[in-house]
Amino acid sequence: MILRKGKNMEKWLARRRKSKVLELADRQITLAMDTVAELEKAVVAAAKSNKEEARTNITHLSKIEHEIDELRRIIFEELTKDTMAPQDREDIMHLVKRLDEMADHVKDAARALDLILETKIPEAFWKPLVGMATKLVEITRILRRAIEALGTDPSEARKLAMTIDKIEGEIDEGYQKAKELLLKYSNDMNVAVVLFLLDLAEEMEHVADSCDDTADYVRILAAAREF
Repeated sequence: MILRKGKNMEKWLARRRKSKVLELADRQITLAMDTVAELEKAVVAAAKSNKEEARTNITHLSKIEHEIDELRRIIFEELTKDTMAPQDREDIMHLVKRLDEMADHVKDAARALDLILETKIPEAFWKPLVGMATKLVEITRILRRAIEALGTDPSEARKLAMTIDKIEGEIDEGYQKAKELLLKYSNDMNVAVVLFLLDLAEEMEHVADSCDDTADYVRILAAAREF
């Protein structure tokens, strides 16, 4: 009887811990999406020469990034406990790592943007950057829906993940356009400004790549759950 109670307690603790990890992972997903939203606001504000508003958004983004770092540490600590199924542990760890990588690229993009706020940027250059930022918000929202659908509708999760490829391609087109404009206006800008603009565009493109990589993993998980 005591043994049975012990087993029941162990199962209860396992479910409770898994629930806690999933709640933390869900929080990390939300925060990762928030960093992208703040980056878009910052880029739009910068395009309109609203420097202080852009800085406010960048500051918010930085604070969110710190919380993501702390959450990652807590999640990994929980995952080291042996009451969760090994496959569940591995799946969550992979998703957390990919989302963390995405947030790092968002942070680097924001840093590059912050460095050029006081410089004069050709107005035409902001159009592809704003377009990329808007698409990043769209792609991350779809990614969140795909991750959420994993537990309820794997088929839908896979379909949503597949649409991310198309949006990633559109963001890549914006990146190519930004590079074309850099070549066109490079003689009229300081070399350092050109480099920081390139960093900004590249990091935004890396955010899209990270989303696409995460979507690939979601497709793998969804396929496994469909059978």
